[in-house]
Amino acid sequence: MIYFLEDDSSIRELVVYTLNNSGMEAAGFAKPSDFWAAMEKQLPKLILLDIMLPEEDGLHILKRLRSSSSTRKLPVIMLTAKSSEYDKVIGLDEGADDYIPKPFGMMELVARIKALLRRTEEKDSEIEYTLGNLYVCPSKHIVKSNGKSITLTLKEFELLCLLMENKDIVFTRDQLLNRIWGYDFDGESRTVDVHIRTLRQKLGESGGFIETVRGIGYRIRENSV
Repeated sequence: MIYFLEDDSSIRELVVYTLNNSGMEAAGFAKPSDFWAAMEKQLPKLILLDIMLPEEDGLHILKRLRSSSSTRKLPVIMLTAKSSEYDKVIGLDEGADDYIPKPFGMMELVARIKALLRRTEEKDSEIEYTLGNLYVCPSKHIVKSNGKSITLTLKEFELLCLLMENKDIVFTRDQLLNRIWGYDFDGESRTVDVHIRTLRQKLGESGGFIETVRGIGYRIRENSV
């Protein structure tokens, strides 16, 4: 089931019709209150979310979804008339998985939904990473250092998973911005540095596995501790 929250009835009806005829069951909602009522009865596999809505804007809804353990990992695609870089950055930084500005083509929308669902299914497979005393289970959102559970923010967790998945590979700051935050934003490499610093602090002794490659970026390797 795919939920589509959109107050424009013509867009909502066209998208729901297209998805249902593409073999994907979908339901549309004009108001956030109706959407939340449906969420209490059944969780969808993916959510299409507009930003400009009555009652509650899409970014606030996204924050609520990402703050709840039951909906934190639900795939979310933002669909909005707002196309400025600022709005895109805010949406992605709050945890949106993809962003499609209006107007959009139905074939592109269907393709993007299928691609995101495939990525989500791959992520849900049981994968575990260990490095010395550091343990990470992406599907269960578990991080342990020396047997102690570590609480990370979403971006810190995604950053750690990316490095663990690509052990010994050096990522530039721009590559990390693009892979984790989903955008290229010149002059904002400090965002990566700050997250790496806090990640190291939270991991304690295991934070030493994260190595700074001077003039390039970061990698994770066992002999860095």
